[in-house]
Formats: sequence, structure tokens, C-alpha cells
Amino acid sequence: MALTKEMKQQIIADYATHEGDTGSPEVQIALLTHDINSLNEHIHTHKKDFHSYRGLMKKIGHRRNLLAYLRENDVQRYRELIQRLGLRR
Repeated sequence: MALTKEMKQQIIADYATHEGDTGSPEVQIALLTHDINSLNEHIHTHKKDFHSYRGLMKKIGHRRNLLAYLRENDVQRYRELIQRLGLRR
């Protein structure tokens, strides 16, 4: 399912570090995680959709880079974020 404007605003409000925050790593990672989860469901249904699979891999790589950045700069924020998102089980 596509990310609607209301859903995006809700994710931003949940993960923002301060008022008007849309670019912090936490917000970007949360938005990418939502996109990745929805694309993952699409890929399970449409196994031969290789164009969407490539987009999924690019989003996963982007999220991996943002997580690495956050881990290098603030380990506590990194641990809290992966706990909230349910990553790295």
C-alpha cells in the first residue's frame, strides 16, 4: 500500500526529535522501513516483478547506510530506534 500523506505525517510525528523535524536519521529510517515493509509484501505476491525488487534493494541499502551513520554518531539513539522499529531481531 502506498504511503499516504496522513500516514507519512504520523510517522514523522512519531519519530521526530524536535518540532518540524523531517530530516533526522530516525525519521528517514522510519519512512524507509515503512516503504520496505510494503514493498516486501508486494514482492511476496508478485515474485517476478524485478523492477520493484530493484527498488526494494536500493531502499534497503539506503536504510543500511543511514543506520550505520546513526550507529557511528550516537549508539544510544541507534539502539532505541532499532528497538522501536523491530529491526535486528
